[in-house]
Amino acid sequence: MRILIVNPNTTASMTRRIATAAERVLAAGTELVAVTSSMGPASIEGYYDEALAVPGLLQAIRQGERDGADAAIIACFDDTGLDAARAMAGIPVIGICEAAVATASFIAQRFTVVTTMERSRLPVEALVHRYGMGMRARVRAADIPVLSLEDPASTARERLCREIEIALREDRAEAIVLGCAGMADLPRQLQNEFGVPVIDGVAAAVKQAEALVTLGLSTAKRGAYAFPVEKTYTGMLASFQPDVAPAA
Repeated sequence: MRILIVNPNTTASMTRRIATAAERVLAAGTELVAVTSSMGPASIEGYYDEALAVPGLLQAIRQGERDGADAAIIACFDDTGLDAARAMAGIPVIGICEAAVATASFIAQRFTVVTTMERSRLPVEALVHRYGMGMRARVRAADIPVLSLEDPASTARERLCREIEIALREDRAEAIVLGCAGMADLPRQLQNEFGVPVIDGVAAAVKQAEALVTLGLSTAKRGAYAFPVEKTYTGMLASFQPDVAPAA
């Protein structure tokens, strides 16, 4: 089984961190291919960054599928481009936010997602509601610029821990979900420190991708996730013109 994991920002050091977290939970016989987007923002913080990250993400997933990937993971907690990727791809595509909150729901009645900036909190909060967890989950922002997670000299970890403490006290959270792929190296440390389950979406997505492939399941191609309609794309997006959809 081959799992593709795409970092939809262009920061390669973050991709390496994501890959390391994913490799820790891979089943025997699963191959991981970690890819950094070839175009777009250095980090995804808000709607503008998210929109401009989608073309590079789709390009990477399309190429990964052609190269034999059995499933793909989008390693951004905004689930950047997830619906478009599911419509385009013939393989399962997993978003780390959806994977994380689904996993948290199996083990906790109430949980808190701790993400980076306030501008990121609002999109994540919308996703939590979309995934049916609005009554069970709170979303908090720790005021951490994404790229500061790459800087050992920053106060990012201290701010994250402070927000987790508040979530445990004020939200009565029974588990914590880390709301950024750049935090993928922290769950075990934080779980030991705070004594509650700490869920990283990267690891959760890997296990759910493996499960879908093992079960022989992929994205439904009737309705919302049907393959894109063949038509002409022009200008800078000409290369994204949809391939001819397989016959139904």
